[in-house]
Amino acid sequence: MKLLEKVQLGGINLKNRMAMAAMTRGRVDRNGLVGDMTVEYYTQRTGAGLMLTESIRISKEATGSPLTPGIFTNQQIEAWKKVTTAVHDKGGVIIAQLWHTGRMGHSIDRNGKLPLAPSPIPIKGMQHFTSQGKKEYEIPREMTIPEIKQTIKDFGQAAKNAIAAGFDGVQLHAANGYLPNQFLAESANQRIDEYGGSIPNKSRFVLEVMQELISSVGSEKVGIKISPFHPYGDIILDNPSATYSYLIEELNKLDFAYVEIQKRSTFFPSPEHYATVNEIEFFGRKIRHTVIANAGYDKASAEAELEKGIAKLISFGTLYIANPDLPERFEKNFRLSKPDRATMFGGGKRGYIDYPFWFQQNSQ
Repeated sequence: MKLLEKVQLGGINLKNRMAMAAMTRGRVDRNGLVGDMTVEYYTQRTGAGLMLTESIRISKEATGSPLTPGIFTNQQIEAWKKVTTAVHDKGGVIIAQLWHTGRMGHSIDRNGKLPLAPSPIPIKGMQHFTSQGKKEYEIPREMTIPEIKQTIKDFGQAAKNAIAAGFDGVQLHAANGYLPNQFLAESANQRIDEYGGSIPNKSRFVLEVMQELISSVGSEKVGIKISPFHPYGDIILDNPSATYSYLIEELNKLDFAYVEIQKRSTFFPSPEHYATVNEIEFFGRKIRHTVIANAGYDKASAEAELEKGIAKLISFGTLYIANPDLPERFEKNFRLSKPDRATMFGGGKRGYIDYPFWFQQNSQ
């Protein structure tokens, strides 16, 4: 089974080609500190060749949703050290996904401050989950050039903090409608300066952040996640094929470890003018870095994807919530547990660290 073959990612040797995708779970305190439950959650899943953390806020200004972790204070760094130490003690590999939510936030959870974005355009067609329940999105404040430059530096500092916390690397979250994704999309970016207008200008922020990450922690420790055809967060591009082909062409000039490509979701249909091509085949063939394919895979489809030879790893999200021992279940053809969607986001141990391993389910 290709999924269980060893593979190298950057400077790291992985025991299999299965990655746990980044998934927000909402189990931290109001100071963005992970605790003992988070330590256990990741430690349970060290059978994965690679684990990508839930999105981690790079700064206070990056805050979008409540009860999400940060890595910009000494307390947060020390809290994450407990996670990485426990993971490494179990032979696991863990990468920090770095996050700035941009306009996907609300002043309720930002001390009354409006979220920042490329342009003052609110998200339409959906609501934001806040500490006071679902709210309509606000009109964000357009970032100034100094604020853009500071945010780029914040990404670099967060990367250094992640390595100090013991992570094996970092991933730029440039997917799912968050700030880097917003700079790429006309539905969020109507700037007329060097960060807007043309495709090269709209791509500039992502590329400058990647350069900052590489210079901060080294090329072998850096990766990026993109979602070219995923419209979540009211992200609509005039020509996503052209935009992402250009972005990939420029990323190919940089030395870093991998690109994770998230496929479009059936829950969020792409606009009619989007190409109907397979994202992994269309974009993956253009990428010179290691490709990780993401979203919607099961054992059979993941194995088939690896057989094509484009993607070297497959990242699984929902399956890892309910199956902490997913690689073993795949190897032995054990039945998979189904996740409880009502307990995915927020709460306590239930639906987080109480999913049993196969041997626990079948030991009586």
